Amino acid sequence: MTLAAPSPQALDFGARVAEAYAKLIARGNADPASGLGGKLFYAGEMDEQGRALVVAANIAGAATLAASADRAAQKQAIRDGIADFLVTSLDEALRILKNQLRKRETVAVSVAAEPAAMEREMNERGVAPDLVRREVAIASLHEAPIHQESEHDECSLGSTPALVVWRAASARHNDLALLDEIALASLDANDWAARRWLRLAPRYLGRLAQGLRLLSTHREFAAHFAEQLSARAGRGEITFPYEIRWYVRGAEEKHCFDPEKS
Repeated sequence: MTLAAPSPQALDFGARVAEAYAKLIARGNADPASGLGGKLFYAGEMDEQGRALVVAANIAGAATLAASADRAAQKQAIRDGIADFLVTSLDEALRILKNQLRKRETVAVSVAAEPAAMEREMNERGVAPDLVRREVAIASLHEAPIHQESEHDECSLGSTPALVVWRAASARHNDLALLDEIALASLDANDWAARRWLRLAPRYLGRLAQGLRLLSTHREFAAHFAEQLSARAGRGEITFPYEIRWYVRGAEEKHCFDPEKS
């Protein structure tokens, strides 16, 4: 079985979202049960990076405020399920956000305005987000630390960052769901942030997640996950072709299974 490499655009966007999610969870003093429920995140301009930040904040559970004077970008964010509401003023946005913050529920609101103008109004009115875009800067995939050669000695598998990507060759939902189940079982029991990501990322990543899963984690997980997949396939519990790739320090490793060739 040979699956083409994941789309560079899809992989880059997914990696940006995963990196932003990890930073939000770390910086926002997140709760294991509700994530960033009750926290306000300001994502700034609804550009490509802003879109990734909003998706990450949705997965993390925050209430998110963004802005753009680009009407087409605003409408695209609604169509893609990235933003929940498109409004024309900060007043409208705050009414929605305050209600969701009170209930500690996730929501993303985009205001049709230039970010600089809205930020001035936010300052004048004393709107103080718990987290802001500059605190969650994210790099493109080829710039991300997990893809750079280390200048240090080889460290333990548990502290070596990795981006792990997996897919099933079939279009059947149950096949990918089985791989997800094995991924969850391969995580440390206390790694609630990764478990939250695996549970909610498919919902908020939309079309990207229909046939692709990814997780920003460490090499130990990648090795254990690959071993568990191989063992389950060897016992006949996995009967469909699948592929797992992991990216570590600028290198890509890949493991594939095809029942017709085994």
